[in-house]
Amino acid sequence: MTVIHHQHHGINKLSRLRIALILTAVGMLFEFLGGFLSNSLALISDAWHMLTHLFALGMSYFAILLAMRPVTKKRTYGFYRAEILAAFVNGIALIFISVYLVYEAILRFMSPQKIRVGEMLFVAGFGLLINGLSTYLLAKVSHHDLNVRSAFLHEIGDLVSSVAVVAAGLTIFYTNSYIIDPLISLFICALIMIWAVKLIIDSANILLEAAPKHLDIDEVAAVLKNEVSGVYEVHHLHAWTIASSMYALTAHVVIEDCQVSSANELLKKINTLLEERFRVEHTNIQFECLIKKQ
Repeated sequence: MTVIHHQHHGINKLSRLRIALILTAVGMLFEFLGGFLSNSLALISDAWHMLTHLFALGMSYFAILLAMRPVTKKRTYGFYRAEILAAFVNGIALIFISVYLVYEAILRFMSPQKIRVGEMLFVAGFGLLINGLSTYLLAKVSHHDLNVRSAFLHEIGDLVSSVAVVAAGLTIFYTNSYIIDPLISLFICALIMIWAVKLIIDSANILLEAAPKHLDIDEVAAVLKNEVSGVYEVHHLHAWTIASSMYALTAHVVIEDCQVSSANELLKKINTLLEERFRVEHTNIQFECLIKKQ
């Protein structure tokens, strides 16, 4: 059930990422050409920015293909972690992009250049449309998937960058002032840096087997002990995230000595509670017999 659910969403994510890849590639080539024709460093920089995001989208696309592969004897959980690894790499890439944009902003402060504003605004508007469509495509499938969220953040970075270029072009057109361009670039860098750091932290926590953010280990133990009749104690409880919205849990549960059929019924109650209350679908519960004091 879980595998089929993830595969269905994987196909949906693939189709949206594929369209976003095509749109980003078209927008990048158009901005490169427009940047050279209008002598706009902002457009050329934004085109390079889109190139890095094209690479990031490609990595996310490849990661989902890996995640949809069947499990093997060596990889019993399949390739779901490939998505998390791609998210971590994309987060680091966002940091480098931010540093590059800061460098470009400093250069523009030091040596502003005259540009053909009309051509710049036309190309920037087209880039804004492309990035807006790509962002919309990925928004609906990015809420519970770190890998797609990383690609989505790249698209937001491109979208904000395009807005900044359009705003800078309009400002230059009406005021002949070039200082707004590097200022907006620095603002973009701050936004991307915040998103990138959060993405790196989230993906690193999953790779380091940290407990899911929504799940408190003490609360889980207390709920099992207090709400499941027949459970006397819970210890050695471990929980981790396999992939986005895919959680696993192991625990030792102390129960009274009983028949196997009764233990199976108790196990069903525990698994149902964990799935409905804490969204944990993969469990490994080990029963231990209650030792009564003489």
